[in-house]
Amino acid sequence: MTNVIEMTNVTKRFGHFEALKSVSLTVKQGEVFGFIGPNGAGKSTTIKTLLGIIKANSGESSVFSKDSWKNTVEIHKNLAYVPGDVNLWPNLTGGEVIDLFMSLQGRPNPQKREELIRKFDLDPTKKCRTYSKGNRQKVALIAAFSSDADLFILDEPTSGLDPLMERIFQECVEEVKAQGKTVLLSSHILSEVERLCDRITIIREGKIIETGSLNEMRHLTRTLLKVETKTAVPELSKQPGVHEVTGTETAFSFQIDSERLGEMIAYLAPFLVVKLESTPPTLEDLFMRHYEDKDGKLEGDR
Repeated sequence: MTNVIEMTNVTKRFGHFEALKSVSLTVKQGEVFGFIGPNGAGKSTTIKTLLGIIKANSGESSVFSKDSWKNTVEIHKNLAYVPGDVNLWPNLTGGEVIDLFMSLQGRPNPQKREELIRKFDLDPTKKCRTYSKGNRQKVALIAAFSSDADLFILDEPTSGLDPLMERIFQECVEEVKAQGKTVLLSSHILSEVERLCDRITIIREGKIIETGSLNEMRHLTRTLLKVETKTAVPELSKQPGVHEVTGTETAFSFQIDSERLGEMIAYLAPFLVVKLESTPPTLEDLFMRHYEDKDGKLEGDR
């Protein structure tokens, strides 16, 4: 499987501030790649480097095996980009802006345009100056998904959308993936990333700190177990890998480090287990684990 996006040791500085610190990532053809991190982590800077909007100080960045900075025009012929805060021409209608974006991409699909206008419940006859933030996002999403792009770069694309429209967006992503297209999705909505993405990268303070599928990254988190036994299980909290035990000695719940799950089930068996529910960690659990400090507070909340 070929790599549509490749970044190798990319560093970007703004004055003395180092926004990206030797960032390396690859996005394979046909996959939906999740890119997560808090505000200021470097997500948008990475995306702007890929788009050729800004130039890296060092390292290599390519899209479709072409240099992001030197071949920007050629690259943009085959990609669609949706930012998290869309600015539109105030005196044009939404429909006119969609048509303009589609013409720039070069492979418009008028039938798809009409279908998406209906799905996103957009009035394309209104001037853009009358649109809410959510409707401006709809214009950009309709233009992007009406194109025949090979790569979709989506930077917080559902910002301002209500839950119903988020669902429509997710269907659009699933549709282009089924067509073999590639998607780079930066999002704060962890459930969205968890549902859509094949692989995930977490960026923190300009550094890539973890990359992999959600299953590969579950070792970083704990699994929640709810258990009932016929006989009492004493001193469960003293077992290795066990956290936050609640309940009685025969009906209890606790968290277990995922790598110790098997040995914990074996430990519980002699106590005659009558009920056991296992809840695997979510992407949100994983995300929080990376961003909590030693006191359990999230960075930025200190």
